[in-house]
Amino acid sequence: MTADLELIARPRPAGAAERRAWDLAAQVVDPEVPVLTIEDLGVLRRVRVEGSAVAVEITPTYSGCPAVDAMRDDISAVLLANGFDDVVVDVVLSPAWTTDWMSDAGRAKLEEYGIAAPAPRRTDGVVSLGLGIRCPHCGSLHTREMAHFGSTSCKALYVCQRCLEPFDYFKEH
Repeated sequence: MTADLELIARPRPAGAAERRAWDLAAQVVDPEVPVLTIEDLGVLRRVRVEGSAVAVEITPTYSGCPAVDAMRDDISAVLLANGFDDVVVDVVLSPAWTTDWMSDAGRAKLEEYGIAAPAPRRTDGVVSLGLGIRCPHCGSLHTREMAHFGSTSCKALYVCQRCLEPFDYFKEH
């Protein structure tokens, strides 16, 4: 991930209280892909603390993401359980979330979970010619899309032509 994208996606707080609140919120898992945290996904955007009040901003992977309410509830619960008395979680849709905000650790976790992760996009102006979607089971690039929407709207359903296993692909956007 480039430094500019890192600052947009995860502007790490400078103050101790904000870092503590960030670290707590960052533990919240995506309810649809429970091996990923909202920090892995780049969904956790900002944290501000004033006294015992904390304001958190998240940007969902899709504007209509059905997991947003669960994420909001989980963030509030972890912060309230750890001494913050007033918690507000705002959904921010601009700038729109991009797969570029996913961490490398998050991409690796997706692969280990059996979901093909999107490759980071190049930021040097060179157009990358993709070789295909790599099967997370056997590593083959001989795959094909079965359905544009998989188990969730942010994923497509693929099948590997080598090992014949179906798998989700976290769509690049």
